Amino acid sequence: MASAPARLHRRALLGGLVAAPAVLQFGRAQANGVQAKGAYVFPLGVASGDPAPDGFVIWTRLAVDPVAPDGLGGMGGAVPVQWDIAADESFRNIVASGRIAAEPAAAHSVHVEVEGLIPGRPYWYRFSAMGQQSPVGRARTTPAPDAAVDALRIAVASCSNWESGYFSAYGHMADEAPDLTLFLGDYIYEYSRGPERAAEVVRPYGLEEATTLAGYRNRYALHRTDADLQRLHAAAPCLAVWDDHEIQDDYSGVWSKTPGVTPTDFLRRRAAGYQAFYEAMPIRRTRLDARLQMPIHRRVRYGQLAEFFMLDGRQYRSKQACSDGPNGGKGQIVTDAACPDRLDPSRSFLGFEQERWLYDGLANAGARWNILGQDLVMAGLRFGDGGLNTRYWTDTWDGYPVARDRLTQALATLKPRNPVVLSGDYHSFWTNDVKLDSSDPSSATVATEFVGTSITSGGPSYDGLMSAMPNNPQIKFFDSRKRGYMAIDITPGRMTTRYQAISDVRDPRAALSTLNTWVVEDGRPGAQLV
Repeated sequence: MASAPARLHRRALLGGLVAAPAVLQFGRAQANGVQAKGAYVFPLGVASGDPAPDGFVIWTRLAVDPVAPDGLGGMGGAVPVQWDIAADESFRNIVASGRIAAEPAAAHSVHVEVEGLIPGRPYWYRFSAMGQQSPVGRARTTPAPDAAVDALRIAVASCSNWESGYFSAYGHMADEAPDLTLFLGDYIYEYSRGPERAAEVVRPYGLEEATTLAGYRNRYALHRTDADLQRLHAAAPCLAVWDDHEIQDDYSGVWSKTPGVTPTDFLRRRAAGYQAFYEAMPIRRTRLDARLQMPIHRRVRYGQLAEFFMLDGRQYRSKQACSDGPNGGKGQIVTDAACPDRLDPSRSFLGFEQERWLYDGLANAGARWNILGQDLVMAGLRFGDGGLNTRYWTDTWDGYPVARDRLTQALATLKPRNPVVLSGDYHSFWTNDVKLDSSDPSSATVATEFVGTSITSGGPSYDGLMSAMPNNPQIKFFDSRKRGYMAIDITPGRMTTRYQAISDVRDPRAALSTLNTWVVEDGRPGAQLV
């Protein structure tokens, strides 16, 4: 008999399930001991990602019980899966196809790295297994690296807590018809709210906190049952990186925020979360190495117009400053007098290997727009006037100011054209100037930063942070009262960013409005309100 949490979870699931398209064959379709018995084996939809000029990754995951307690989706042994790529939506012109096994070791997820396609055009894809057919997804190859490109539209998301509300923002993102979607972290949340916070819950996770592979798998599976998220993934390829909630709130590198948890113990939990992330995302082949690391930072070029540097701000970074006290590894708000460790130059936000990789890439960047997709606010937020009593939040780039200055110095020295930082995490919209010297807001602007609000997660105190803005002239705009996403149109001459806000996360059919619009002109760092 199912436990009470499992029963609650299945009730919660019904609110997010997408209706299955017609299957090829109902009845007792069976593979290696798994009987569908009429159940749809593609309830988690399809997705594509990591596009290249000659192809992309296509993804699905088979399941007949998406949130089965063992994390295996009710499946058994390996299942053969047919995949098809077509040049048209009706699949009259199939240009690539093949067969692959959906294996239990990867929770019956399927990653196909498609090659040999034509640059700069859309394709359609689908999967078939156990006599049934998946929904159809639309992917797109990137233009050739030297191709002139007139326009690129991207949609940017972060911070989607299932319990905080419905994913209507994802549906509106799909309606934008983006060429590319960026997910900048907190795609899932590892915890569930307890009884003391029940009033905040719109739809319950119904799961214990994820600490095991099965627990993380089921968090992703539940999210993927959401119709709006499925529609977004089917509409366009994506680039995805993680932040903290894919593993644990506020973790840093190998250090848990929980006092008494050793790096050895935390690495096992982190490895489970990383494995589940790979299984759930349409990313290129990566795996845990002997150090239980899984590289996900990468570059993606979009013709002459844009290049994306997708960064990992969690896996390799140094322990948070002054985190050995009673709060464990959790981020804190500190002064430099109380926490001189914040200014230690031996500390890194990206890890020194990833730093070198980024600087090498920026030195050879040839695109018109060079976009850093990453998890946390870079421009900084100080609580004070810069004097001895000024406080800083240690979980963000403010906890690693010397590492940030290395990056800004690299931008000033290497001079990649039009560097723009896209960030998530803070559940609020920000428009920032990234300064050469993070301690001096009057120093030169070396990049523009746009921070997107959350899909559902509640924002920080608007009044509290606004009270700090007079001491932060590098922040041109801030609003934590809205949920939504960023829609960005890029042309050779300008980047236009719209802050798109939904009316109410508690409404699955929430309306959409544009909060405001910002433009960055080619060759002129800094955004202007239009």
